[in-house]
Amino acid sequence: MASTAPYRIVVAGGGTAGWMAAAALVRFLGAGFTVSLVESDAIGTVGVGEATIPQIRMFNASLGIDEDAFVAATQASYKLAIEFVGWTKSGRYMHAFGEVGRDNGLLAFRHTWLRGMAEGVAEPLAAYALNNVAALGNRMQRGPARTARVLPEMPYAFHFDAGLYARFLRDYAEARGVVRHEGRIEAVARAGEDGNLQALHLDGDRRIEGDLFLDCTGFHARLIGEAMGVGYRDWSHWLPCDRALAVPSARARDFTPYTRATAHGAGWQWRIPLQHRTGNGIVYSSRHLSDDAAAAALLAGLDEPALADPRPLRFTAGRREQCWAGNVIALGLASGFLEPLESTSIHLIQSAIERVLTLLPGARAIAPLRNRYNRQAAQEMERIRDFLTLHYWANDRDEPFWRERREAPLPDGLAEKIALWRASGEIDREDGDLFSDVAWLQVLAGQGIAAEGHHPLADAPPAAQIAEYLDLIAKLNAREAAQMAPHSEFVRAHGAADAEIAA
Repeated sequence: MASTAPYRIVVAGGGTAGWMAAAALVRFLGAGFTVSLVESDAIGTVGVGEATIPQIRMFNASLGIDEDAFVAATQASYKLAIEFVGWTKSGRYMHAFGEVGRDNGLLAFRHTWLRGMAEGVAEPLAAYALNNVAALGNRMQRGPARTARVLPEMPYAFHFDAGLYARFLRDYAEARGVVRHEGRIEAVARAGEDGNLQALHLDGDRRIEGDLFLDCTGFHARLIGEAMGVGYRDWSHWLPCDRALAVPSARARDFTPYTRATAHGAGWQWRIPLQHRTGNGIVYSSRHLSDDAAAAALLAGLDEPALADPRPLRFTAGRREQCWAGNVIALGLASGFLEPLESTSIHLIQSAIERVLTLLPGARAIAPLRNRYNRQAAQEMERIRDFLTLHYWANDRDEPFWRERREAPLPDGLAEKIALWRASGEIDREDGDLFSDVAWLQVLAGQGIAAEGHHPLADAPPAAQIAEYLDLIAKLNAREAAQMAPHSEFVRAHGAADAEIAA
């Protein structure tokens, strides 16, 4: 006779990771499952992942969340791109979401653009990305393009307060049956033969039993690291920044629909405009910059007065050797850390939750499911690692930190990708790669890595035809962006928590 006992899922830790997991589990798992979450109000959360990528919209939509309500509840603004400032001597460039240009049959747009650059008839890549043009004009809209059918709909993401998002999802999850236990995890009970976790022991002599445990305990990794003994793969030889300071400042007058990442002598500084404040932080290598000097640089680079003292974070870039061991699956910072240069932190939580739901083990953790999960998680993090490493390696700055980055060996896959681009203008997207061809294109070109060739099909049209084609795309983008609402007006109409959003 089949067992009627519910399958018990225990989420250890709250914050963004814990409440995203709890909300998704209670939304998609029906009868026969229970979801409980353990967290302590006395333990703070990192909460610096305030910039996202467009996939967050799919997560929210899958939960049935109204977008305007979410924007208001989390003091969010809209995000079309990331601006990179000072990573090379050429100044700045943008990595915008969405399409760049328009493919011509089998010929990817980048080859037409490279031909145009060779002929001297092409503008910088930014002119051919609608998201880029709109972002630089502080413009925003959602839905289909309004002035030309050939233009794509703009994908977008958000900047939001991660603490408010966790609170928002907590309300959602508890209203649907998630049971929250307040308290610290003091010990973990493991089974004898297989070593699986049986229960979490909390303060006050409480015991929370489970069949599957999700470790959302952050850098401490109480379950996957301490209890299960899973090691950590250190990637600091590729990504050597090991510290960060985060500080909020007053609401920005320059209320941009994009994140800004500004390079400095030993790392970079972020700027994330929200409705009620601006999120700021500095990421740096402690071998090249002292904590005091980093704090001074951070505060000196703020647009508006700081609202608190800088909060320190210490980390080592890398990942767990396994994200799923026994009946424990690590999510968020417990599974590894990659600095938020491309706003991937919250997405890694989201994709892990999707894998949990897809490969849910049931009454027993079947090894092939666990192996597939670990392989997919490793591939995803390694591809993001390579993308971040590219930003650091492709620089022409003069400081010791940056010279070291240029001279450091690259991961094999990244070295091959760069060589392919340089030789032919081709981009090879590997299995598990979160970033699209046009994402790689914008960073490769933006960081000054020149392609020496392009596809021979791009040589067929005369130069005048290439010029006309490129000019038309640029003009269509400019016309579409010109009729969009200013970003501040768009927020006022679609999710303002406060009527006095910065103009």
